Amino acid sequence: MSRTLVIIGAGLSGLAAGIRFARFGQKVLILEKHSVPGGLNSYYYRKGNLFETGLHAMTNFAPAADRHAPLNRLFRQLKLSRKKFTTHEQFISEVLFSGREKLCFSNDFELLQSQVAEKFPHAIDRFVDLVNLIDAYDPFTPVPKISTRERLKSVLQDELLIDMLLLPLMVYGNSEEHDMDFGQFVILFRAIFQEGFFRPHGTIKDFLDMLLDQYRSLGGEIRFNAAVSHFDISENSIRSVHLASGEDIECEYVISTAGYPLTLRFAGVSSEDEISPYEGRMSFVESLYLLPPETRKSLPDDRTILFYCRSDKFDYCRPDGPVGLDFGVICFSDNFTGLDKSGRFQVRLTSPANYDCWKQASPSEYTSMKREWSERIGNISSEIIGNYRENIVYHDFFTPVTIEKFTGKAKGAVYGSPVKIKDGRSSYENLFIAGTDQGYLGIVGAMLSGVTMVNHHILEKI
Repeated sequence: MSRTLVIIGAGLSGLAAGIRFARFGQKVLILEKHSVPGGLNSYYYRKGNLFETGLHAMTNFAPAADRHAPLNRLFRQLKLSRKKFTTHEQFISEVLFSGREKLCFSNDFELLQSQVAEKFPHAIDRFVDLVNLIDAYDPFTPVPKISTRERLKSVLQDELLIDMLLLPLMVYGNSEEHDMDFGQFVILFRAIFQEGFFRPHGTIKDFLDMLLDQYRSLGGEIRFNAAVSHFDISENSIRSVHLASGEDIECEYVISTAGYPLTLRFAGVSSEDEISPYEGRMSFVESLYLLPPETRKSLPDDRTILFYCRSDKFDYCRPDGPVGLDFGVICFSDNFTGLDKSGRFQVRLTSPANYDCWKQASPSEYTSMKREWSERIGNISSEIIGNYRENIVYHDFFTPVTIEKFTGKAKGAVYGSPVKIKDGRSSYENLFIAGTDQGYLGIVGAMLSGVTMVNHHILEKI
């Protein structure tokens, strides 16, 4: 059995790559080790309710008329109708910092600018200089690493403002501790502050079904419960992908969205010295609450996402213990424009976590830790938004171990490797890396990563 292209992983970058390639009538197969697509952004059912994993919101919002926006370029590449794609924009999101200050932002960038002018009047001119720098910067041109914190210190010269700008960007896309590459900062600043948050109409399942339908309509093939075991390699090329079932699939090209550490293992690399630099350290726990309609009246109804820091200084890093309580995210999953607010709704709490603590726990310790840390995170959120946990319909708690099990992300590192492979090339001539380890960020970015790998490395050779 032979395919022109084999794609490992049916997450959003893998599906986008598959659709793009299938448009040209070539044989393409997506292999997914689980029974449902989506990877980090998937779904499951409990007590008759659908729950989303990963998705708080999509970034890179743009109206349909803006042809040059990443979201709309993506839809053209996938031959999908942007006009028929219904979106729900965020209301207002906030950065709350140590009880001292808050910054509000929305999909109207003028709000953030006016907030900086009001709260940091001495820095507004320098903030405008930063925006001009970001607008002119190409984050995908290979250059030596530039420290974002150092660059922001030289431009903004205000530590609190720097921390408040970095908090949502790092929590929603940074794989590196303490600092980030300036190119990554530019990508996230544009995606979150200049373009903004939105949700597609319906659930993540509806979005995934739309992509699957498009992929299959173009002749693409997908297999679920098809775990990859290893690659067969000859003369520096992947000749076939070997499945855990024993089947071999010959191929001309491979795109892996499984993360670079696991991809190296597929290629037979066993040295931890070679793999460990690509294993991220930043992972999270997430506490999900399904609540009855009457609870809404005691919670903010015009705020979409709250990013909070409880310390005087924001330090984005893996905590020493199971969970870090210094910073986190409170997401109101239904607080987007145009969504029905009459029924049950969700609140999602995200906090940094230490993979090793969760991985090393015994089964009884693991259960006890989930109960303890869920309660502690819940207490912090109640201090910020008020009590809402008296009439819980359903509650679940995800850990870094959960993330690793269901996404393949090494050590539960949600944003993958701190070392990005910007051109997507591996040491094998026909193997390419897409997704978070390639360097595009967010859902739209991950999908554009898959499309870009197909466009730049495969289509031009066929």
